[in-house]
Amino acid sequence: MRRFFVTLVLLVVLAALGAGAAGYWWVNRPLRLPAPSVDLNIEPGTTPRGIAQAVHDAGVGVPARLLAFWFRISGRDRQIRAGSYELERGVTPYLLLDMLVRGEEATRSVVLVEGWNFRQVRAALAKADLLKAETAGHSDEEIMALLGKPNLPAEGRFFPDTYTYSKNSTDVALLQRAMRAMDRKLDAAWSARASDLPLKTPEEALILASIVEKETGRPQDRPEVAAVFVNRLRAGMPLQTDPTVIYGMGLHYEGSLKKKDLQADTPWNTYTRNGLPPTPIAMPGKAALLAAVQPAQSKSLYFVSRGDGSSQFSSSLDEHNKAVNRYQRGTDTNQQRSGQ
Repeated sequence: MRRFFVTLVLLVVLAALGAGAAGYWWVNRPLRLPAPSVDLNIEPGTTPRGIAQAVHDAGVGVPARLLAFWFRISGRDRQIRAGSYELERGVTPYLLLDMLVRGEEATRSVVLVEGWNFRQVRAALAKADLLKAETAGHSDEEIMALLGKPNLPAEGRFFPDTYTYSKNSTDVALLQRAMRAMDRKLDAAWSARASDLPLKTPEEALILASIVEKETGRPQDRPEVAAVFVNRLRAGMPLQTDPTVIYGMGLHYEGSLKKKDLQADTPWNTYTRNGLPPTPIAMPGKAALLAAVQPAQSKSLYFVSRGDGSSQFSSSLDEHNKAVNRYQRGTDTNQQRSGQ
């Protein structure tokens, strides 16, 4: 009888060891996928059993009950997070659960570049991989209404940065993130503004920052470029900056400005109108925002490109003309304008 019980115990132990070994083998064995990658979307509130069923329904070769059992005995079944995931070949039940618990969603990214206008932003979002285009067919004004800002121009209202997003995200959601980011950056810059600025509102600071962004060839020149425009505003001089004219021309701009373009009046033509244009002309980055509200302590009223990305600054027209002769000799006289 004693030998019988010893044998029975040994069999139970061996069975347990075998089951344990089989379980270890299974949780570390790659799952069969119907394609190199499989999309898995888990809605909030889905039960662990429902998640296992969703994996099976996605075409993964695993019994839903067995996968649900693995989730439960792991002790982490209630830690699984909702989201959009991408399963790739080589994923095992162990790695799958780890991915779901960590919330390692499948993500993509899109870059919004400093100095881009809203037309360029929309084009980038339209090309973004697996980003739902809810703004397609809508005007800029309609998009701002969707974002809860119906009376705000779209131009310049989005912070340039790299934005990651999960599958099934929408361009509206991404624009909301970019808009909130710009609001935060603009508020921070406005709070740190110099006390004697000729700017009345954060919106005016944003407009000036967009001009600084477009006019600066070398990053360290931003505060000095901003000083030129601030000094002109103080003196009541026209800003005379080409990027605003180009912006006002829209799709009619063909790559170079002509004399007639400078004389054609639009709300953004800073040769025909004094003061700031009515809206930003591009997305300024953080450095341009700070330069606009903290310009260099300078008396400069003019600048001209040296041809290497940097600029030569002058406080008088005579100095500026000499700089133009030095750095742009032989160029078209239309390019030898104040502010350039």
